[in-house]
Amino acid sequence: MSSDDKDKRQARTTLIALVVVLALVVAAVALMIPLVAESADGLFSAGMGLKDAAVVAFFVTIALLVVFAISSGDGLIGELQYVLGGFFTFFVVIWLMIAWIF
Repeated sequence: MSSDDKDKRQARTTLIALVVVLALVVAAVALMIPLVAESADGLFSAGMGLKDAAVVAFFVTIALLVVFAISSGDGLIGELQYVLGGFFTFFVVIWLMIAWIF
């Protein structure tokens, strides 16, 4: 066998392998279409409204500020105005983000 015959045989083998891999990819994509369509359908659902998002944001904000207060360790009475300001700021931001994203 000459070098040219070996190259032709190797090229043919590579082509067959590529065709098989391509056929498997096409079959996998065809089988995944229903799953992807079902996932995409959930993207366009109504989601959470502002009322539900406000409830979730309230409890998330309370939990977050409790963690902040415990981790700071030196919560003084004079810091109340900053805690309240932080609460309302966190609440509004988290509320609108939850309503927008979910």
